[in-house]
Amino acid sequence: MGDVRYPVVELRQYALHPGRREDLIALFDREFVETQEACGMAVVGQFRDLDRPDHFVWLRGFPDMDSRARSLAEFYGGPVWNEHRDAANATMIDSDDVLLLRPLSPAHGFPEPAGRDGPAESALLVAVNPSTVDGEFLFETEPAENTFPALPVRTGEPVTVSFRRYPTVAAMTEAAAHVQAAELLRLTPTERSALR
Repeated sequence: MGDVRYPVVELRQYALHPGRREDLIALFDREFVETQEACGMAVVGQFRDLDRPDHFVWLRGFPDMDSRARSLAEFYGGPVWNEHRDAANATMIDSDDVLLLRPLSPAHGFPEPAGRDGPAESALLVAVNPSTVDGEFLFETEPAENTFPALPVRTGEPVTVSFRRYPTVAAMTEAAAHVQAAELLRLTPTERSALR
């Protein structure tokens, strides 16, 4: 895949118990960012879904499918997840809505993160199977077999996914009105999201 930073990306959407999103975000941003990255993966971004107040969306990147298996085994078999998994799982109804993706080309992947902390005024529009494939970052289904079956991914539905950042929620909302897609996510980054 050339010099693309994250040749394998998970788009993860979690359905949460009512009123628990901020609890999960606080726990995630405090305990699960650097600790996952220490295991060889990248926490690309964490987001609030503006249209679904009980959903948390995040992106995780890997160099390849083999390293994905190793990194996930290390993290989920390690002390940090063991300590905090009950608290994290208590916020969730379902964590299996996961698309395994790869960039359409090296030019379409996510950039090196500029920074992680600070105000996040921006917004991100994610279109799954848009009628027009146009976006700042473009991905398609990663066809390889799931190398870590303990974490299920959606299968049997080839997708194209476009991601586009906007400076404000208002700008994103205006743009979203003109996008037709099977699934449309209007997201705002958490305070520690690298992608913003």
